[in-house]
Amino acid sequence: MDILNANRPDSSLTPRQIAKVRQQAEEFEGVFLNTLTKQLFSSIKTDESVMGGGFGEDTWRSMQAEQIADTMAQNGGLGIAEQLLPDLLAMQEAANNQNNIMPTTGAYK
Repeated sequence: MDILNANRPDSSLTPRQIAKVRQQAEEFEGVFLNTLTKQLFSSIKTDESVMGGGFGEDTWRSMQAEQIADTMAQNGGLGIAEQLLPDLLAMQEAANNQNNIMPTTGAYK
């Protein structure tokens, strides 16, 4: 599903739903990037670094990894959010349509 097609007349998605799904996809990418950057920073030997190592540096590196990951995700990241977005929108639309199904009466009662 193209993101632009989510605004088509027969779509059950509201602009608010589309924005929320987009935000969730970006947050997912942020979590992934946060994990990635923390792993990258964990490979640095802190006892040999300029900061001298210790608890303070570990804390600082954790915050730095989080900020770098958030900034990367907000600026497009690796494209994970954009790859997930069409599927997430399709799932949201399917959930909307499932909730709108009206029971019908047929030959079997």
